[in-house]
Amino acid sequence: MLFQAAGITVDPWLPPLIAFLISFFTSMAGVSGAFLLLPFQMSFLGFTNPSVSATNHLFNIIAIPSGVYRYLKEGRMVWPLTWIVILGTLPGVLLGAVVRIEYLPDPKNFKLFAAAVLIFIGVRMLYDMLGNGSGSRDKSSAEVKFQKQAKKQQTQTETDSSSTPTVHIERFSLREISFSFYGDRFSVKTLGIFILSFVVGIVGGIYGIGGGSIIAPFFVAFYHLPVYIVAGAALMGTFVTSVAGVIFFQAIAPIYPDMSVAPDWALGTLFGLGGMAGMYLGARCQKHVPAKAIKWLLIAIVMFTAVKYVAEYLGL
Repeated sequence: MLFQAAGITVDPWLPPLIAFLISFFTSMAGVSGAFLLLPFQMSFLGFTNPSVSATNHLFNIIAIPSGVYRYLKEGRMVWPLTWIVILGTLPGVLLGAVVRIEYLPDPKNFKLFAAAVLIFIGVRMLYDMLGNGSGSRDKSSAEVKFQKQAKKQQTQTETDSSSTPTVHIERFSLREISFSFYGDRFSVKTLGIFILSFVVGIVGGIYGIGGGSIIAPFFVAFYHLPVYIVAGAALMGTFVTSVAGVIFFQAIAPIYPDMSVAPDWALGTLFGLGGMAGMYLGARCQKHVPAKAIKWLLIAIVMFTAVKYVAEYLGL
């Protein structure tokens, strides 16, 4: 099948299959998987023109809602956290797109900086995982209690989400967001979350990724939030980033008539349909996977992305 905007010929069954396999695992960690689809499209499919970033955003738009729906259905969406992520991400991605065009036609040096940040986050997560972090919680933590409850549900029929404890919002103000989950109370500074989301949005606008591979591990490593409830907020932020990205790339396409800038709608849709199924099943299965395993997955995602940026910086 020929995809005009991408300028490649691909069997139509391959994009949804690859997207399904990637999204199933990454969605458990609050990451859409677009950061893995990008090198797949460029290295394996030969899709190297600028519209590959826009197509990646289109994948996110189609795929993410199914995962968000599942987290919402199970009462694991912290809406105050989600709204602050959205409010910070949206202006950030627009600024990032402008920075990309005006100041970073070759964002080589910035990639090295991004890699350093990701490595720092990954090392911090690894430090906590090995039991050295001051913010690590003991065996009675909300994550462990939630996972034990999920195991009990495996022997029951999931007719609804009522048997799954939900997040309880305790405070939402300009200064603080606090909520309880499985008997543990969590509190974060609203301004800190907004600034983080704004910076992640800029990175997403520059590189054409949603930003979940940065914001999700940051929530876990530095704010020590349960991985079972940050995934929905991270995915929602990625979704908003991608909507803005697709609109932007589609809008500027007429300015560059000799360059493929707009998304390849057919290819992005195929990727999105596979991702939709993968994210739904990944979000549904997440509660049956130990938090430690999901955190190791996040560490692998962060480190892979960092190594990828370093390799691109070195021209490898």
